Amino acid sequence: METEDFEYRRKERVALVAIVVIASLAVACLLVAFSYYCYIVNKLSKRRDTHKKDNYEEKGSFGNLKVATEKGLQVFTFKQLYSATGGFSKSNVVGHGGFGSVYRGVLNDGKKVAVKLMDQAGKQGEEEFKVEVELLSRLCSPYLLTLLGYCSDNNHKLLVYEFMANGGLQEHLYPLNGHNTVHMRLDWETRLRIALEAAKGLEYLHEHVSPPVIHRDFKSSNILLDKNFHAKVSDFGLAKLGPDKAGGHVSTRVLGTQGYVAPEYALTGHLTTKSDVYSYGVVLLELLTGRVPVDMKRPPGEAVLVPWV
Repeated sequence: METEDFEYRRKERVALVAIVVIASLAVACLLVAFSYYCYIVNKLSKRRDTHKKDNYEEKGSFGNLKVATEKGLQVFTFKQLYSATGGFSKSNVVGHGGFGSVYRGVLNDGKKVAVKLMDQAGKQGEEEFKVEVELLSRLCSPYLLTLLGYCSDNNHKLLVYEFMANGGLQEHLYPLNGHNTVHMRLDWETRLRIALEAAKGLEYLHEHVSPPVIHRDFKSSNILLDKNFHAKVSDFGLAKLGPDKAGGHVSTRVLGTQGYVAPEYALTGHLTTKSDVYSYGVVLLELLTGRVPVDMKRPPGEAVLVPWV
Protein backbone atom coordinates (compact mmCIF):
# COMPACT_ATOMS: atom_id res chain seq x y z
CA MET A 1 0.00 0.00 0.00
CA GLU A 2 2.79 2.38 0.93
CA THR A 3 4.59 1.49 -2.27
CA GLU A 4 1.53 2.37 -4.32
CA ASP A 5 1.09 5.66 -2.41
CA PHE A 6 4.75 6.56 -2.96
CA GLU A 7 4.50 5.76 -6.66
CA TYR A 8 1.37 7.91 -6.93
CA ARG A 9 3.06 10.91 -5.26
CA ARG A 10 6.12 10.47 -7.48
CA LYS A 11 4.00 10.51 -10.61
CA GLU A 12 2.14 13.54 -9.24
CA ARG A 13 5.41 15.42 -8.72
CA VAL A 14 6.62 14.46 -12.21
CA ALA A 15 3.34 15.64 -13.70
CA LEU A 16 3.57 18.91 -11.73
CA VAL A 17 7.14 19.50 -12.89
CA ALA A 18 6.09 18.72 -16.46
CA ILE A 19 3.19 21.18 -16.19
CA VAL A 20 5.47 23.89 -14.77
CA VAL A 21 8.07 23.30 -17.49
CA ILE A 22 5.47 23.35 -20.26
CA ALA A 23 3.85 26.47 -18.80
CA SER A 24 7.24 28.19 -18.54
CA LEU A 25 8.07 27.28 -22.12
CA ALA A 26 4.68 28.57 -23.26
CA VAL A 27 5.21 31.89 -21.45
CA ALA A 28 8.73 32.14 -22.89
CA CYS A 29 7.39 31.48 -26.39
CA LEU A 30 4.73 34.14 -25.91
CA LEU A 31 7.35 36.63 -24.75
CA VAL A 32 9.58 35.82 -27.71
CA ALA A 33 6.65 36.10 -30.10
CA PHE A 34 5.57 39.42 -28.55
CA SER A 35 9.12 40.78 -28.69
CA TYR A 36 9.44 39.76 -32.33
CA TYR A 37 6.07 41.37 -33.08
CA CYS A 38 7.23 44.63 -31.45
CA TYR A 39 10.50 44.46 -33.41
CA ILE A 40 8.68 43.99 -36.72
CA VAL A 41 6.20 46.80 -35.97
CA ASN A 42 9.04 49.13 -35.01
CA LYS A 43 11.05 48.21 -38.12
CA LEU A 44 8.05 48.76 -40.41
CA SER A 45 7.34 52.06 -38.71
CA LYS A 46 10.92 53.24 -39.25
CA ARG A 47 10.81 52.06 -42.86
CA ARG A 48 7.59 54.01 -43.47
CA ASP A 49 9.12 57.10 -41.89
CA THR A 50 12.27 56.72 -43.98
CA HIS A 51 10.20 56.17 -47.13
CA LYS A 52 8.16 59.29 -46.40
CA LYS A 53 11.34 61.27 -45.75
CA ASP A 54 12.94 60.03 -48.97
CA ASN A 55 9.82 60.85 -50.94
CA TYR A 56 9.68 64.27 -49.36
CA GLU A 57 13.33 64.90 -50.22
CA GLU A 58 13.06 63.57 -53.77
CA LYS A 59 9.95 65.59 -54.56
CA GLY A 60 11.68 68.68 -53.24
CA SER A 61 9.58 70.85 -50.96
CA PHE A 62 10.63 74.46 -51.31
CA GLY A 63 8.21 75.88 -48.76
CA ASN A 64 11.01 76.66 -46.28
CA LEU A 65 13.19 78.34 -48.89
CA LYS A 66 14.28 81.77 -47.66
CA VAL A 67 14.42 84.38 -50.41
CA ALA A 68 14.12 88.15 -50.60
CA THR A 69 10.87 88.15 -52.57
CA GLU A 70 8.20 85.76 -53.77
CA LYS A 71 6.49 86.54 -57.04
CA GLY A 72 2.97 85.63 -58.09
CA LEU A 73 2.47 83.52 -61.19
CA GLN A 74 -0.28 83.88 -63.74
CA VAL A 75 -2.56 80.88 -64.14
CA PHE A 76 -3.41 80.24 -67.79
CA THR A 77 -6.15 78.10 -69.30
CA PHE A 78 -5.27 75.46 -71.86
CA LYS A 79 -7.41 77.32 -74.39
CA GLN A 80 -5.34 80.50 -73.95
CA LEU A 81 -2.06 78.69 -74.55
CA TYR A 82 -3.49 76.64 -77.42
CA SER A 83 -4.41 79.91 -79.12
CA ALA A 84 -1.07 81.58 -78.26
CA THR A 85 0.94 78.80 -79.93
CA GLY A 86 -1.24 78.46 -83.02
CA GLY A 87 -2.68 75.18 -81.80
CA PHE A 88 0.78 73.94 -80.80
CA SER A 89 1.86 74.12 -84.42
CA LYS A 90 5.00 72.25 -85.42
CA SER A 91 6.26 75.46 -87.00
CA ASN A 92 6.33 77.02 -83.53
CA VAL A 93 8.45 74.30 -81.92
CA VAL A 94 11.69 75.86 -80.60
CA GLY A 95 13.01 73.00 -78.49
CA HIS A 96 12.57 69.56 -76.96
CA GLY A 97 13.43 68.13 -73.57
CA GLY A 98 12.69 65.32 -71.15
CA PHE A 99 9.61 67.21 -70.01
CA GLY A 100 8.19 67.71 -73.50
CA SER A 101 8.22 70.17 -76.40
CA VAL A 102 8.72 73.93 -76.15
CA TYR A 103 6.69 76.24 -78.38
CA ARG A 104 6.98 79.86 -79.37
CA GLY A 105 3.82 81.77 -78.46
CA VAL A 106 2.25 85.22 -78.42
CA LEU A 107 -0.22 86.18 -75.69
CA ASN A 108 -3.28 88.37 -76.28
CA ASP A 109 -1.35 91.43 -75.12
CA GLY A 110 1.30 90.80 -77.80
CA LYS A 111 3.95 89.50 -75.41
CA LYS A 112 6.21 86.74 -76.79
CA VAL A 113 6.52 83.68 -74.56
CA ALA A 114 7.91 80.15 -74.57
CA VAL A 115 5.39 77.45 -73.67
CA LYS A 116 6.61 74.08 -72.42
CA LEU A 117 4.04 71.31 -72.88
CA MET A 118 4.37 68.07 -70.93
CA ASP A 119 4.13 65.15 -73.35
CA GLN A 120 2.22 62.81 -71.06
CA ALA A 121 1.20 62.69 -67.42
CA GLY A 122 4.00 60.56 -65.98
CA LYS A 123 5.30 60.59 -62.42
CA GLN A 124 8.66 62.14 -63.34
CA GLY A 125 7.02 64.82 -65.47
CA GLU A 126 4.53 65.62 -62.71
CA GLU A 127 7.33 66.05 -60.19
CA GLU A 128 9.40 68.22 -62.52
CA PHE A 129 6.34 70.38 -63.17
CA LYS A 130 5.74 70.87 -59.43
CA VAL A 131 9.40 71.61 -58.72
CA GLU A 132 9.59 74.27 -61.45
CA VAL A 133 6.40 76.00 -60.28
CA GLU A 134 7.30 75.87 -56.56
CA LEU A 135 10.91 76.90 -57.05
CA LEU A 136 10.71 79.56 -59.76
CA SER A 137 7.82 81.30 -58.00
CA ARG A 138 10.29 81.96 -55.15
CA LEU A 139 13.46 82.82 -57.06
CA CYS A 140 14.20 86.13 -58.72
CA SER A 141 17.45 86.84 -60.52
CA PRO A 142 18.31 88.46 -63.87
CA TYR A 143 20.48 85.39 -64.53
CA LEU A 144 17.66 82.84 -64.17
CA LEU A 145 14.95 82.23 -66.75
CA THR A 146 11.72 83.87 -65.60
CA LEU A 147 8.63 81.71 -65.19
CA LEU A 148 5.60 83.86 -66.04
CA GLY A 149 2.87 81.36 -65.27
CA TYR A 150 1.54 77.85 -65.72
CA CYS A 151 -1.47 75.78 -66.69
CA SER A 152 -2.70 72.72 -64.82
CA ASP A 153 -5.94 71.96 -66.64
CA ASN A 154 -7.05 68.34 -66.16
CA ASN A 155 -4.24 66.27 -67.73
CA HIS A 156 -2.65 69.28 -69.40
CA LYS A 157 0.50 70.55 -67.70
CA LEU A 158 2.20 73.59 -69.24
CA LEU A 159 4.80 76.14 -68.13
CA VAL A 160 5.02 79.65 -69.58
CA TYR A 161 8.42 81.41 -69.65
CA GLU A 162 9.88 84.62 -71.00
CA PHE A 163 10.94 84.13 -74.61
CA MET A 164 14.69 83.81 -75.29
CA ALA A 165 15.18 84.71 -78.94
CA ASN A 166 18.52 82.96 -79.49
CA GLY A 167 17.64 79.64 -77.91
CA GLY A 168 20.15 77.44 -76.10
CA LEU A 169 23.92 77.81 -75.97
CA GLN A 170 24.31 74.25 -77.24
CA GLU A 171 22.63 75.17 -80.55
CA HIS A 172 25.30 77.80 -81.23
CA LEU A 173 28.23 75.65 -80.16
CA TYR A 174 27.14 72.68 -82.27
CA PRO A 175 24.77 73.84 -85.07
CA LEU A 176 23.02 70.93 -86.74
CA ASN A 177 23.73 70.37 -90.42
CA GLY A 178 20.71 70.99 -92.60
CA HIS A 179 18.89 72.91 -89.85
CA ASN A 180 16.97 75.91 -91.14
CA THR A 181 17.80 78.11 -88.16
CA VAL A 182 20.73 80.48 -88.68
CA HIS A 183 23.15 80.41 -85.73
CA MET A 184 25.66 83.15 -85.10
CA ARG A 185 29.25 82.07 -84.52
CA LEU A 186 30.12 83.09 -80.97
CA ASP A 187 33.21 85.29 -80.64
CA TRP A 188 35.44 85.10 -77.54
CA GLU A 189 33.96 88.21 -75.94
CA THR A 190 30.44 86.75 -76.21
CA ARG A 191 31.59 83.38 -74.89
CA LEU A 192 33.23 85.04 -71.89
CA ARG A 193 30.08 87.05 -71.13
CA ILE A 194 27.93 83.91 -71.35
CA ALA A 195 30.29 82.10 -68.99
CA LEU A 196 30.20 84.96 -66.44
CA GLU A 197 26.41 85.36 -66.56
CA ALA A 198 25.84 81.61 -66.20
CA ALA A 199 28.23 81.66 -63.22
CA LYS A 200 26.20 84.48 -61.66
CA GLY A 201 23.07 82.36 -62.04
CA LEU A 202 24.70 79.52 -60.09
CA GLU A 203 26.13 81.98 -57.56
CA TYR A 204 22.59 83.23 -56.85
CA LEU A 205 21.32 79.67 -56.32
CA HIS A 206 24.27 78.66 -54.11
CA GLU A 207 25.06 81.84 -52.17
CA HIS A 208 21.96 84.05 -52.07
CA VAL A 209 19.29 81.47 -51.25
CA SER A 210 18.95 79.63 -47.94
CA PRO A 211 19.26 76.68 -47.98
CA PRO A 212 21.14 76.67 -51.31
CA VAL A 213 19.48 75.31 -54.41
CA ILE A 214 21.43 72.71 -56.42
CA HIS A 215 20.46 72.76 -60.10
CA ARG A 216 21.56 69.14 -60.71
CA ASP A 217 21.29 69.38 -64.51
CA PHE A 218 23.49 72.33 -65.45
CA LYS A 219 24.61 72.00 -69.10
CA SER A 220 24.98 74.02 -72.28
CA SER A 221 21.45 73.27 -73.51
CA ASN A 222 20.05 74.69 -70.24
CA ILE A 223 21.78 78.05 -70.75
CA LEU A 224 19.41 80.18 -72.83
CA LEU A 225 20.34 83.33 -74.75
CA ASP A 226 18.21 86.43 -75.36
CA LYS A 227 18.28 88.59 -78.49
CA ASN A 228 21.50 90.27 -77.30
CA PHE A 229 23.13 86.96 -76.33
CA HIS A 230 22.81 87.54 -72.60
CA ALA A 231 22.63 84.22 -70.74
CA LYS A 232 20.10 82.83 -68.27
CA VAL A 233 20.06 79.46 -66.50
CA SER A 234 16.92 77.40 -67.17
CA ASP A 235 15.23 74.02 -66.58
CA PHE A 236 14.93 73.45 -62.83
CA GLY A 237 12.95 70.21 -62.98
CA LEU A 238 15.72 68.23 -61.22
CA ALA A 239 16.69 70.98 -58.75
CA LYS A 240 17.06 70.06 -55.09
CA LEU A 241 17.60 71.91 -51.84
CA GLY A 242 21.16 71.62 -50.59
CA PRO A 243 22.46 71.12 -47.02
CA ASP A 244 21.93 73.79 -44.37
CA LYS A 245 25.47 73.39 -43.05
CA ALA A 246 28.55 74.48 -44.97
CA GLY A 247 30.49 71.48 -46.24
CA GLY A 248 27.48 69.17 -45.83
CA HIS A 249 25.69 67.10 -48.44
CA VAL A 250 22.31 65.56 -49.19
CA SER A 251 21.99 61.92 -50.19
CA THR A 252 19.83 61.30 -53.22
CA ARG A 253 19.57 59.11 -56.29
CA VAL A 254 21.89 60.17 -59.09
CA LEU A 255 20.22 62.25 -61.79
CA GLY A 256 21.65 64.47 -64.50
CA THR A 257 23.15 64.25 -67.98
CA GLN A 258 26.05 62.04 -69.02
CA GLY A 259 29.28 63.97 -69.25
CA TYR A 260 28.17 66.69 -66.84
CA VAL A 261 27.65 64.69 -63.63
CA ALA A 262 30.35 65.13 -60.98
CA PRO A 263 32.25 61.84 -60.36
CA GLU A 264 31.87 61.92 -56.55
CA TYR A 265 28.11 62.47 -56.88
CA ALA A 266 27.83 59.63 -59.42
CA LEU A 267 29.78 57.25 -57.13
CA THR A 268 28.26 58.10 -53.73
CA GLY A 269 24.95 59.88 -54.34
CA HIS A 270 26.22 62.70 -52.10
CA LEU A 271 24.98 65.93 -53.67
CA THR A 272 26.58 69.32 -52.92
CA THR A 273 26.81 72.71 -54.63
CA LYS A 274 30.21 71.53 -55.91
CA SER A 275 28.32 69.09 -58.14
CA ASP A 276 26.96 72.11 -60.05
CA VAL A 277 30.44 73.67 -60.11
CA TYR A 278 31.82 70.55 -61.81
CA SER A 279 29.06 70.75 -64.43
CA TYR A 280 29.88 74.43 -64.92
CA GLY A 281 33.51 73.47 -65.54
CA VAL A 282 32.40 71.09 -68.29
CA VAL A 283 30.44 73.92 -69.93
CA LEU A 284 33.57 76.12 -69.76
CA LEU A 285 35.50 73.41 -71.58
CA GLU A 286 32.76 73.30 -74.22
CA LEU A 287 33.08 77.06 -74.72
CA LEU A 288 36.86 76.77 -75.01
CA THR A 289 37.16 73.68 -77.22
CA GLY A 290 33.89 73.51 -79.15
CA ARG A 291 33.64 69.81 -78.25
CA VAL A 292 30.67 67.96 -76.74
CA PRO A 293 31.24 66.31 -73.31
CA VAL A 294 30.91 62.77 -74.70
CA ASP A 295 31.51 61.81 -78.35
CA MET A 296 32.11 58.09 -78.89
CA LYS A 297 32.92 58.69 -82.57
CA ARG A 298 36.22 60.32 -81.66
CA PRO A 299 39.53 58.35 -81.51
CA PRO A 300 40.40 56.34 -78.38
CA GLY A 301 41.26 58.60 -75.47
CA GLU A 302 39.34 61.57 -76.92
CA ALA A 303 35.74 60.40 -76.47
CA VAL A 304 35.21 62.03 -73.06
CA LEU A 305 36.02 65.73 -72.92
CA VAL A 306 37.24 66.16 -69.32
CA PRO A 307 39.98 63.47 -69.23
CA TRP A 308 41.03 64.39 -72.78
CA VAL A 309 41.58 68.02 -71.73
